[in-house]
Amino acid sequence: MISFDRVTVTYDGASQPAIRDVTLEIGEGELCLVAGPTGSGKTTFLRTINGLVPHFTGGTLSGRVTVAGRDPRDHPPRELADLVGFVAQDPAHGFVTDTVEEELAYAMEQLAVPPPVMRTRVEETLDLLGIADLRGRPLRDLSGGQQQRVAIGSVLTAGPRILVLDEPTSALDPTAAEEVLAAILRLVHDLGMTVVLAEHRLERAVQYADRLIQLTADGAARFGDPGALLADGDIVPPVVELGRLAGWTPLPLSIRDARSRAGGIRDRLGPPPAARAGIAGGTALAASGISVRYGATVALRDVTLELRAGEVAVLMGRNGSGKSSLLWALRGVGRRSAGRVLVDGVDPAAVDDDGARRMVGLVPQTPGDLLYLDSVAAECERSDLDATASAGTTRTLLDQLHDGIRPGAHPRDLSEGQRLALVLAIQLAAAPSVVLLDEPTRGLDYPTKRRFAAVLRDLAQHGHAVLVATHDVEMAAAVADRVLVLAAGELVADGSPTEVLSASPALAPQVAKVIGPGWLTIDQVREALLSSTAPGAAR
Repeated sequence: MISFDRVTVTYDGASQPAIRDVTLEIGEGELCLVAGPTGSGKTTFLRTINGLVPHFTGGTLSGRVTVAGRDPRDHPPRELADLVGFVAQDPAHGFVTDTVEEELAYAMEQLAVPPPVMRTRVEETLDLLGIADLRGRPLRDLSGGQQQRVAIGSVLTAGPRILVLDEPTSALDPTAAEEVLAAILRLVHDLGMTVVLAEHRLERAVQYADRLIQLTADGAARFGDPGALLADGDIVPPVVELGRLAGWTPLPLSIRDARSRAGGIRDRLGPPPAARAGIAGGTALAASGISVRYGATVALRDVTLELRAGEVAVLMGRNGSGKSSLLWALRGVGRRSAGRVLVDGVDPAAVDDDGARRMVGLVPQTPGDLLYLDSVAAECERSDLDATASAGTTRTLLDQLHDGIRPGAHPRDLSEGQRLALVLAIQLAAAPSVVLLDEPTRGLDYPTKRRFAAVLRDLAQHGHAVLVATHDVEMAAAVADRVLVLAAGELVADGSPTEVLSASPALAPQVAKVIGPGWLTIDQVREALLSSTAPGAAR
């Protein structure tokens, strides 16, 4: 169905190819998972399948790509629309209509699909993706996760034989991600559709994959059975790391596989570790009675919470539960229908933006929205001026967060991890006592997330109050002193990671699902195993 023969893509001015000498074949009706470090060329690889590379991205493509007998170099994306459905990382950038139902119908209108068929396909797609209740909603009013499901639906209605998805679950809560993946599996198993899916959160998708493509930092590719390739890979989900620690062969790819073999390791581990002892100090931010409305829609209803200095709190909840609305309300620039926020006795909404920035720093869901200059150096210099900080402050912070980013690099050319580090450095230059981050791990690989978790812990140790809104349960387990859960705009849980995460089928990390409540991370398991085998340890 899809063939790559010694394919190399090099962009103008790049020091090395984005993908290099890739040779592989993806069969009809297969689900192929594409993995690799941030910036390894996954998006470039996907875009060669429908002709976006090189028709719209530029650059030089050598070698040959064949898609159901067609060469994308000879057929631009519009001539492949009946064959390949493509969903990009940021779905909102691809919308061309105003409402959900209109967006689902648009591609069929361009392909002259008869109206009765259009109506049937729209209804089937609404049900398949669980978005029937969004039918008449304006696209601009949807949460990021809701937009992503609509984007997937908009290409499915055209009836393609191949579906190409760039991180389709990155903006989805765990339950919604499972629903989308279940829908994709039905397309593969029941309709024989070929699916090529790039994903950083392998814990969500690897157990469903027929084939795995591992792209390396230099753009090369390994292709084959997922279990075999993950045996010695650096980018692996927690369940595979657990299998390595336990010495299991073959390595488990799913919770079910791991749980069936976990009896021995449970006996070796003994009782779960004590909950992390935070170093929280006094109240850094106090919010009371926060309510937010968008017309008739209630996003937040009477939310009251405190953030403490020296603490990392994680905010979770399904898509549309109000997490982003709460962060913007706390920052003082978002809509607030009722309630107040106090930082050192002052409401950030009552001061100018420069003053609010010194109180509360916010890294939004798309960090690039805060970058508007043509180089990293220019962004850092501007940040120093805006924060009235000494020259070089932002650059020093950036080097601490992510060393090696070139001063002359354009912000749009940075990887997701580099862009996140730059925006966080800009926010920290003003030395805010409270730091808010909205879905900061989207687009980050496992090693980068581990480094980012260390950054958050370091911020807390230096006295900042940190609040992270995320759907990433593995990140929450690794970094949180405290977990808060929103549902339908109300705060429904507030407790330790062990209390909140372990007790939830949806929010429990992989280690907790395999070994049991109280165990949250691979690091906890590794330390316990080392302690049990240390000289003099109790047997």
